Amino acid sequence: MKVLVIGTGAREHALCRSLSQDPAVTELHCAPGNAGIARVAALHPVDQSDGDAVTALARRLDADLVVVGPEAPLVAGVAEPLRAAGIPVFGPGREAAQLEGSKAFAKDVMAAAGVPTARSYVCTTEQEAAEALDAFGAPYVVKDDGLAAGKGVVVTEDRAAALEHAAACERVVIEEYLDGPEVSLFAITDGTTVLPLVPAQDFKRALDDDRGPNTGGMGAYSPLPWAPEGLVAEVLESVLQPTVDELRHRGTPFSGLLYAGLALTSRGTRVIEFNARFGDPETQVVLARLRTPLAGVLLAAANGTLDALEPLRWSEEAAVTVVMASEGYPASPRTGDPIEGLDAAEADGTAFVLHAGTKVGPDGEVLTAGGRVLSVTAVGADLAEARAKAYAGVAEISFKGAQHRTDIAARAAAAAQ
Repeated sequence: MKVLVIGTGAREHALCRSLSQDPAVTELHCAPGNAGIARVAALHPVDQSDGDAVTALARRLDADLVVVGPEAPLVAGVAEPLRAAGIPVFGPGREAAQLEGSKAFAKDVMAAAGVPTARSYVCTTEQEAAEALDAFGAPYVVKDDGLAAGKGVVVTEDRAAALEHAAACERVVIEEYLDGPEVSLFAITDGTTVLPLVPAQDFKRALDDDRGPNTGGMGAYSPLPWAPEGLVAEVLESVLQPTVDELRHRGTPFSGLLYAGLALTSRGTRVIEFNARFGDPETQVVLARLRTPLAGVLLAAANGTLDALEPLRWSEEAAVTVVMASEGYPASPRTGDPIEGLDAAEADGTAFVLHAGTKVGPDGEVLTAGGRVLSVTAVGADLAEARAKAYAGVAEISFKGAQHRTDIAARAAAAAQ
C-alpha cells in the first residue's frame, strides 16, 4: 500500500511512524512534513489546504490512501476532490468537518442527537456575550466559534478577560463550566460503524499545576487508571454513535477520526468539544500503545468496511509524551534556533522524538520552526516508568529558550503506585 499523509506536526509524525512500521505499507509519503518525518517518509511540497493540489500529488504518487492530519485542510474541504477522484481518503468532508470548524454547529448536532453537553449560548454582540456570562457566572467559558488551533478557548474567573476574548471573536459560544477531570477519546468511523480507541488525557495549560494560558497541548498520557470502568462503552453509546448517526441522517456522513473531549462531571459525562481529526499530543500516546497495524484500519474507514475488522489490539503498557515548546509560546514563539541532543534522546531506545515545529537548516542542522517543537514520547510497564523515560529523553535535548511542563502524568502515576 502507498500512503500519503498530509500535515506538518507531531501528530503527522506519530501517524507516519506507525505507518512506517506497518508491513503492508510499501511506500510512505508526507506533504509538506517536517525534519523528523523526513526520516521515515518521502516529503513533498504542497499547499495542504488546496484540494486540487493534494489530489494531483496523490495521483502522481499513485497513492492507495490519503490521510489528512490537520483540521484546517479538512474544514477547507480537501477531502472532496480526493473522493471525487476515487482516491480513498481518511478524513471527513467539508460539511461534516464543521463539527470542529464551528462550535455552534457542533452544539446543534449534539442537541439533535441527544448528546450530553454543557448548556450554552451563541453570541455575536458584546451585549449578548455579557448577558450570557452573567447567566452562567464564573468560572467563565468562552469559545471562538471557528478554528483556533486549540487556543480559542478562555476559561477564567475574570469577567473582564472573558468579555475581552468574546469581543475579539466574530462569533462565540459561551457555556456553563463543566467540573471534573477531562478525557480525550478518539474513534475511527466510516460514517456508520464507530470504533473507539483507548482514552488519553492531555494538558492544555502552558505551565505546571495547570497554570498559564491555554496551548495546543503540552503533554499527554494513556491509559487512565482512574477512569471509571465502562467509560468507553458509555461514551460510544451516548456520544459517538449518536453523533455519527445524526450526521449520516443529515446527508453529511462523517468518515475519519471523531475526537470527543469529555468532562467527567458530578452530573455525568459531558462533551466539551468535538474535533474532526486526531488530537495532538494525545495521538502520540494512543498510537504508541496500538498493536494492530494502522494502515488497514484507516483504509477500512475510508472504504466503509470497518464492520469487517477484527477488534483492535492494544499494549498493556503505558505511554507518556512531553511537549518541548519554544521560548515565547503560545503568545509569540521564537523560531530558527538549532536543536541539540536529538540522537542522544533516542540513543538507548528508551524514548522516541516526534517532531512538531522543526525544519532542516542550510547546513543540514535541525532548527525550531514553531511554537510546539518536539513531543518526546516513551512507553513503560506503568505510567511512572513511561514518565521517567520520557523526561530522560527531554533532558538530553536543548535549544534556546526551550520550555516544558515537569508534571505530565505525575499525579496519575503517583496515584497508581
